[in-house]
Amino acid sequence: MARSRLLPDNFTLTLIAVVAIATLLPAKGQVAVAFSWITNIAISLLFFLHGAKLSRNAVIAGAGHWRLHLLIFICTFGLFPLLGLALKPVLMPMVGPELYAGFLYLCVLPATVQSAIAFTSLARGNIPAAICSAAASSLVGIFITPVLVALLMGVHSDGSSTIEAIRKISIQLLLPFIAGQIARRWIGDWVHRNKGWLKNVDQGSILLVVYTAFSSAVIGGLWLQVPALKLLGVIFGCSLLLALALLVAHLLGKWLGFNLEDRITILFCGSKKSLATGVPMAQVLFAGSSIGVLILPLMLFHQIQLMVCAVLAQRYAKRPEPAPQHNAVPLMRGSAKVDATGRR
Repeated sequence: MARSRLLPDNFTLTLIAVVAIATLLPAKGQVAVAFSWITNIAISLLFFLHGAKLSRNAVIAGAGHWRLHLLIFICTFGLFPLLGLALKPVLMPMVGPELYAGFLYLCVLPATVQSAIAFTSLARGNIPAAICSAAASSLVGIFITPVLVALLMGVHSDGSSTIEAIRKISIQLLLPFIAGQIARRWIGDWVHRNKGWLKNVDQGSILLVVYTAFSSAVIGGLWLQVPALKLLGVIFGCSLLLALALLVAHLLGKWLGFNLEDRITILFCGSKKSLATGVPMAQVLFAGSSIGVLILPLMLFHQIQLMVCAVLAQRYAKRPEPAPQHNAVPLMRGSAKVDATGRR
């Protein structure tokens, strides 16, 4: 029996189930401490595997398209914070100050890696450039996000300096990624052969983090702080934020003269926010406080962006294939240009 298109994907259903389990059976005491250690190990493993999976050739191929990368960075770390501030008169009365802070935190996060590349590939965009931009956004975000959090939210990770927050995040996220890049020469083929199984590490890490965070939040009275009306406000705010980001990214790509493949890459890499990076960052930046309410907008935005971008990618994928070229020499040159720069 075919699966209904109206049903969410398995990961979304599992995420909902984890939230339900954390609500009914939150981790307490020594169990919570054990889950915290397991979560930290899983997150480090996640970024190690990201480093081992990312091809250096793909990075080099897409790195030369600097105009595209600059626009994606502007959308990720400039457009989103501006939208978050501009929507304050709308969001603050609907969700309150704590959830609005979650929206601001969402706006300063780096883009996703895996899903941004997957959607760009499905939509037949500039894949090498997407790999480079998504990976660079994740790495640069380790340094930019704490600075933006300090500027917009006045938070310095439990009273420590922004540099200290960057140091902690670098140890947990950046060093494992570098170690994965170094180890790629020995384990790269194994990672490629097992990429289907390794996807479970990505999703499992997120589920562990969500369970740990929500357990702490439930014990702290999360659902007493977020009534149904505010929850609807968060869903509306996430949908509005995503719609504006997609619209502006699309218009900027068109106005600046990028071709269709590049505009697809800008759309999917410049409008997404990373749950996998955002949740562990929140654990460091907001250490000592419950992050359940803070990450709620991020969790909902993550699911909405996946569903919306899946529909958009499928629409782009249905466009006609370009007409084949019959002149062999120009075709070879064109192919070489694509391989070398990631551009058409």
